[in-house]
Amino acid sequence: MAHIQPRTVRGSGLLVRLVYFVARRRLGRIPIPVGIMAYHRLVLFAVGLFETLFERTRAVDARLKDLAVIKAATVVGCRFCIDIGAALSRSKGVSEADLQALLLHHESGQFNALELDVLDYAVLMTETPMVVPRPLFDRLQRALGVEGLVELSSAIAWENFRARFNHAFGAKEEGYSEGTLCLLPPSNELTAEPR
Repeated sequence: MAHIQPRTVRGSGLLVRLVYFVARRRLGRIPIPVGIMAYHRLVLFAVGLFETLFERTRAVDARLKDLAVIKAATVVGCRFCIDIGAALSRSKGVSEADLQALLLHHESGQFNALELDVLDYAVLMTETPMVVPRPLFDRLQRALGVEGLVELSSAIAWENFRARFNHAFGAKEEGYSEGTLCLLPPSNELTAEPR
């Protein structure tokens, strides 16, 4: 259960009602992170605007971006992001075999050289401190172009925002990938307080 209950529709204003309507149409329900962001209308608006406009980007193949995003979610360990990412990525050509191979992407034999570079890049962009070796950066720039590399980097960075926001508020999986393969590890509730 999330640390904060999602904002209710009652008394929430036009923007929140509109976002909730769109979420229900697209996903069948209002994701808990959206309901939490609804407490701050400008944040909700900014996030919604970015998500809406970013869906229109086409410099990088959607499947390649989704592989990178799901890989970043697994590195952060965001159960919500893994759940919804595994479900939504199906429409962009990510197969069950791809999902299974993500955890050990180099050993799997499932991915080509570009895909391996993209997955490595997602891991490196998600680690702290973030250090991306110049040869990897240069290979990706040659393969994707500057515009494509900006788009890929934005997708990975945005996933880090989502995953870390969700972690902070205790958002967990909501069953989006139910009935299909999902990369969710066994749940172990950590109760230790930070030092």
